[in-house]
Amino acid sequence: MATRMVLVRQAAVVALRNGQMCLVSTRNGKRWVVPKGSIEPGKSAGEIALQEAWEEAGLVGVLNCEPVGSYVYEKDDTICHVIVFTMNVTSVEDIYPEVGQRQRLWLPPSQATGRVEDAGLCDILHAVSVARAG
Repeated sequence: MATRMVLVRQAAVVALRNGQMCLVSTRNGKRWVVPKGSIEPGKSAGEIALQEAWEEAGLVGVLNCEPVGSYVYEKDDTICHVIVFTMNVTSVEDIYPEVGQRQRLWLPPSQATGRVEDAGLCDILHAVSVARAG
């Protein structure tokens, strides 16, 4: 019997500060990603991107209102479509909702792309890096 796939819309943020990108660990600590979460009813993708930056990494900043791209990944019986924004970080806090659940890591873009396993996200990080350098 074929399983029925569910589509989930998500928003993510590439947080930038002093020429570096912020990655966060997944909750199980096995992979590095950028803050992201499901788009909630009544909230825009941009609002979710800002919310996830705060909850997962303790970051506050100014969001670029135009997305830099999107990618798709599968998890269990779910297809996730992720809209990705960039954010210029203005504040990094030590106390935030998921501080005990994730690690936060600042890296130059070339090193950040090397830590991320998801090809779609890696492509977006590379594109952001090239755009910032250009």
